[in-house]
Amino acid sequence: MSWFNLIKANTRKEVIELKRYLPNTIAMLVTFYCIFLGLFAGIQLIGDPGSKDLNTQFVIVNYVFWYLALIVVQDIGYQITNEATQGTLEQLYMSPLGQWKIMLSRLIALGTAHFLIVVILLLLAMLTTGQWLNIDLLTILPIFILTIVSMMGLGFIIAGMTLVLKQIGAFLQILQFILAGLVFVPLSTAPFLAFLPIVKGVDLIRATMIDGLSLADFTAFDYFSLIFNAIFYFLLGLIFFLYCERIAMKKGLLAHY
Repeated sequence: MSWFNLIKANTRKEVIELKRYLPNTIAMLVTFYCIFLGLFAGIQLIGDPGSKDLNTQFVIVNYVFWYLALIVVQDIGYQITNEATQGTLEQLYMSPLGQWKIMLSRLIALGTAHFLIVVILLLLAMLTTGQWLNIDLLTILPIFILTIVSMMGLGFIIAGMTLVLKQIGAFLQILQFILAGLVFVPLSTAPFLAFLPIVKGVDLIRATMIDGLSLADFTAFDYFSLIFNAIFYFLLGLIFFLYCERIAMKKGLLAHY
């Protein structure tokens, strides 16, 4: 029950912040919508006329996942920086559940609270372009969940780095473009990217939403690489976070900014 309450409390916190700072939430939504309009305009103006529809559908899927990746992976770093600045970071370690569970609950809360914004962005993109994608929830949801798990692993890595380094704002700005590369580059042009985080999940969801494939159409390798990515990067991120946590505690970095 304590674990459930922790997730519930953090999710409630994220939702309250989105509502309380509504102008900022709306500005964030408008910003990402404008980014999509720029991508869409580029396709219409300089794209191949014969593949405009396909390219537009490709961009729609990619950009909503880019938004979600930015939130889940990056935001936890900004949260820890704020906690350290306000002097409340060390108070989190008073919880009997452990800091890594608090971080995990925050990552889950981020994905849950911003899921509605992802849906809104997806609907706006489809309304704007007139391209209606295949929304097969039975196929999309399990792939989506496993993709989020690999994102959480990256989030743990960012959280660990922030515990030790405190300020990683410049790195997070660079990370935006790295995440864009992982999301936008198709596996057909770079198959070796299948074992990088996020990439395989986005590729399978693209195949579902654009080509109309279902779970029965994917190969055993598709499932293996997807599950491997989720487990491997989540465990890698968690181990890295715990290692950074020990360094921060050993050097007394938790109580100082």
